[in-house]
Amino acid sequence: MTDPKPAVLVTRKLPQAIETRLKELFETRLNPTDEPMSAEALIAASAETDVLVPTVTDRLTAPVIDALSERLRLIANFGVGVDHIDLAAAAARGVLVTNTPGVLTEDTADLTMALMLSAPRRMVEGDRLARSGEWDGWTPTFMMGERVSGKRLGIVGMGRIGSAVARRARGFSMSIHYHNRRRVHRDVEAELEATWWEDLDQMLAHMDFISINCPHTAETRHLLSEARLRSLQPHAFVVNTSRGEIIDEAALARCLADGVLGGAGLDVYEREPEIEENLRRLDNVVLAPHLGSATREGRIAMGERVLINIKTFVDGHSPPDRVVPAHGL
Repeated sequence: MTDPKPAVLVTRKLPQAIETRLKELFETRLNPTDEPMSAEALIAASAETDVLVPTVTDRLTAPVIDALSERLRLIANFGVGVDHIDLAAAAARGVLVTNTPGVLTEDTADLTMALMLSAPRRMVEGDRLARSGEWDGWTPTFMMGERVSGKRLGIVGMGRIGSAVARRARGFSMSIHYHNRRRVHRDVEAELEATWWEDLDQMLAHMDFISINCPHTAETRHLLSEARLRSLQPHAFVVNTSRGEIIDEAALARCLADGVLGGAGLDVYEREPEIEENLRRLDNVVLAPHLGSATREGRIAMGERVLINIKTFVDGHSPPDRVVPAHGL
């Protein structure tokens, strides 16, 4: 690209510092209303766009990408997950895709631990009762939950976030177990005192807590099926801060209602922002509105990665966070 100021389209409202820097560096069109753009609007806007900065709320399917203007050369995603972008269609069009890895690892791991603590200790249920004015006082058997310390944690997907979750869980004396297609390096296993399970089903059946930290792909959709959920121990808790599609949400609601599981902590959902109605009715599930990376520091760091990827591309180099399609855990 030879244009010193390429046209950049940002689909959602970003932190002010990032928007300011985007306007300084590029011919940037922002979205001050913060309303999601329709596919038709994206396609129309691409006629005057060199770089698109989408978020998880933009569904860049193959038909949408095929209809984008030939002028578009880079999709600089604001976020690490790219399951909302058809990478094969983008590659076929010669459009590069980048993301923002690493910078949201710690924030997402923090939230994972928050859900892992709040669900078994019934914190949200207790908060509602305390605010209601109907609490009658302490008794020895009142609102008993499950202990977290010393329990077995099964991590599905031991990447950056899964490893960060394991480090935090070790602080609670949890026993760390994980499932990947491949074992992590032995030094990582030794640091985390982690046990690798080649067979996911065998691991699930022995765990007290399950943390979902793998990406959403065709292979991982409904990885936690109803059969697998029902194979868990009846006191087990499931925590998901990755992608909602990895768990069969309707089946999870049924299992929680039937008492097959102890509870769940969820930050992501199959059809966001819609949440399975039966889940919303249950007391043994903590529901968060996709807060994994929602810290001031995290969102600014994500924006800075977007800026670096665009600037590197504009300068004629390969962006550092170019996405290489991968499959499995």
